[in-house]
Amino acid sequence: MTDEPQWFKSSYSSNGGNCVEVAGNLVASGAVPVRDSKDPSGPSLIFPADAWSAFVSAVRSGDFGTV
Repeated sequence: MTDEPQWFKSSYSSNGGNCVEVAGNLVASGAVPVRDSKDPSGPSLIFPADAWSAFVSAVRSGDFGTV
């Protein structure tokens, strides 16, 4: 595992560039960095891995409606 974030966008990101990128390679360290894909040199938010996992699960199950 590398300490450098390896960023990726969802394959569902086809909405004209309004996307976030996630560095999933750092999940094992307990951190999930997230950044705006339009500003890759800008800041990133870092979420605890368990909180990110709960958020993704809630999105997948439709808890937030259509996103």
